[in-house]
Amino acid sequence: MGDVAIILKIMPESPEVDREALKSAIRAAVPVNDIREEPIGFGLVALKAVVVVPDKAGAPDEVETALRNLQGVGSAEIIESTLV
Repeated sequence: MGDVAIILKIMPESPEVDREALKSAIRAAVPVNDIREEPIGFGLVALKAVVVVPDKAGAPDEVETALRNLQGVGSAEIIESTLV
């Protein structure tokens, strides 16, 4: 059994959310390898986070749920996953 790299798209609740504070909260909540910004429009910027988790049932869903529950997050979804 190996690991799975997942890429999550995290949408802030609004353009007014402090992205740097949100990045810090994401790093504190899950073991993030990388976070990048993706401009959406009208001042809204999504965050794409790369997280490596063990290849076991439910591990990616746990990360997704942890990110959805952070203050300032409007949505979080897994957009890609691959074995590493």
